[in-house]
Amino acid sequence: MERLKHIRNIGISAHIDSGKTTLSERVLFYTGKIHAIHEVRGKDGVGAKMDSMDLEREKGITIQSAATYCEWKGFEINLIDTPGHVDFTIEVERSLRVLDGAVLVLCSVAGVQSQSMTVTRQMNRYNVPRLAFINKMDRTGADYKRVTKQLHEKLNLNAHVIVMPMGAGDTLNGVIDIVTMEAVTFEGANGETIVRKPIPAAFQDEADELRENLMEALGDIDDHIAELFLDGEEIPLEMIKAAIRKGTTGLTFVPVICGSAYRNQGVQVLLDCVTDYLPSPYEVTNHAFDLDNHDADVTLNNDPNKPLVMLAFKLEDGRYGQLTYVRVYQGVLKKGEFIINARDRKRVKVGRLVRMHSNEMHDIEEAKAGDIVALFGVDCASGDTFTDGGVNWSMTNIHVPNTVIDLSVAPKKKGEETKFSRALNRFTKEDPTFRVRHDEESGDTIISGMGELHLDVYIERIRREFGCEVVVGEPQVAYREAITTAIECDYTHKKQTGGAGQFARIQARMIPITEEDGPDYEFVNQVVGGTIPKEYIPSCDKGFQDQLQEGLLLGKPVIGVKMEVFDGKHHPVDSSDMAFKVCAQTLIREFYHKAHPVVLEPVMKVEVSVPNEFQGSAVGLLNQRRGIIFGTQAEGEWTTVEAHVPLTTMFGFSTELRSATQGKGEFSMEFFKYAQAPKPVQEELIKQAREKKQQGKAA
Repeated sequence: MERLKHIRNIGISAHIDSGKTTLSERVLFYTGKIHAIHEVRGKDGVGAKMDSMDLEREKGITIQSAATYCEWKGFEINLIDTPGHVDFTIEVERSLRVLDGAVLVLCSVAGVQSQSMTVTRQMNRYNVPRLAFINKMDRTGADYKRVTKQLHEKLNLNAHVIVMPMGAGDTLNGVIDIVTMEAVTFEGANGETIVRKPIPAAFQDEADELRENLMEALGDIDDHIAELFLDGEEIPLEMIKAAIRKGTTGLTFVPVICGSAYRNQGVQVLLDCVTDYLPSPYEVTNHAFDLDNHDADVTLNNDPNKPLVMLAFKLEDGRYGQLTYVRVYQGVLKKGEFIINARDRKRVKVGRLVRMHSNEMHDIEEAKAGDIVALFGVDCASGDTFTDGGVNWSMTNIHVPNTVIDLSVAPKKKGEETKFSRALNRFTKEDPTFRVRHDEESGDTIISGMGELHLDVYIERIRREFGCEVVVGEPQVAYREAITTAIECDYTHKKQTGGAGQFARIQARMIPITEEDGPDYEFVNQVVGGTIPKEYIPSCDKGFQDQLQEGLLLGKPVIGVKMEVFDGKHHPVDSSDMAFKVCAQTLIREFYHKAHPVVLEPVMKVEVSVPNEFQGSAVGLLNQRRGIIFGTQAEGEWTTVEAHVPLTTMFGFSTELRSATQGKGEFSMEFFKYAQAPKPVQEELIKQAREKKQQGKAA
């Protein structure tokens, strides 16, 4: 257990362009993992270590999460640098699923942005303790107090500064540790020499005020600190650190550290905070389901002597075949031994076991509970659980958001269909938010994803990695359908042929699910008395689900539907699984329109930042696109406008915004929710769908 206490599995997450990859680069340098610093958009052409894809280096953004490991003062740190762009949100999602702690990076000028909120929601979903690092304190307009206030107000986090900057912008010259009440400066060519000294007089009052705020906050965590603070007595350093750690690991407190990764200010202090305040695997409770005992909840134990349980959270197809990233939660994983996939019970041999340092592989013989490693030659899907066969347990899967944009794609040259197909198969395996389907009417291959950039990256990867040029159609919005009225349905399916016939009767309620975060589909069995035998109930469920994949307005998936089966009839000879499945499908088709279906369109949360003089132009552009403005905020010379806007109106927005703001405006958007499209839009979409269907039949 002593080894486990000295492991930290952490992720670095943030809004795009907050400096995550630059911070990761400094962490690797100061821990001795790399011996030279390269910038994300550096002139040396090398690029940051953690951006190993050519596309990442060209675009200056992180596309795939990258894993590495390093050591700091006797602690082993497994680090994952995740993308900031919302289109690659699954990379953040699956990384946070297996991490014990995280660093939320914020820009000291832009503050809490849309993706900061998304990342916070993801951390909350997996109960991940976090530190907040307010980066870029060297920039003009940097204001750590404003960003800390936003952490409280926008993210509802109990955030308190434990490391403040000495100066801001050009005057930044080190940080002040509020816990030890010392000034810390970073000297040498790359800030590698740490010097601790008394706090300069110019910063003493500010530091005292933050110290008082911190002690008040820690008094809510530790009663003893509250007593000492009220009595004006000295509070021992170890007691302060223990309280910060207790609050952080208990998700009731978020320590805030300020600095500038680019200027080499404060990174080593952040590393100290990672080891001091974020939990070890030993302190985090993880759960699995016992598949042999009705999915009973099981608490996993970090003990290496227990049966092996691990989760495959990320797949990559590299030079040597499929690379599977896994987090070991219990037991020991050894090279050459056999493991079993809990999903399909397939037994596979662990051929090669490695620790990843970005795109470099370091071979190892075994991995123990708490480790994040990678294996080769294991055919599996993202989210699969593996055991050594000693238990039949499965861990919860990863939350996968809905796709919002479709593109029709085809290989440019004849004879390249095999390459094209190989590429699509690989990407769907790697990325659960990249979907592929075949459009029966048009015969087109349709790819779906989280945004234009998401799909652009995959099209470029097909060209580069598979040598296949691609013809791309116009982007299409991924519409959905929903019912608005609860109805009762009664349908009998009868078919008499020469031999045995088919008979099934289903009586069911079709009910809209109105909760904001409700499931897309829910099935409830209320049949009593065996009017529909138990063995046919799953066929009813399957029939409903199959038909709801294709609504009758646009042919799009129907979401937010609860199907309650409460009665029916069967025939001792003519009833079968197929009869009940067909009956369920036909029931949906027969009664669908009586439930008053509507078309749903994806609505995006859009954040536009423009110089103050262009605020009117930005609001005007959003209004033209059926945008609903819900917030404007002026910070210095810039104004941020927040709005909910239908995705279908956002194509070409970036060009118009640039021309309306002399090239100075920026925007980001992320999926917010599906909402009912206005009646004229629905009518036009239904008309287009009918015409397309008729053209398909004519062809």
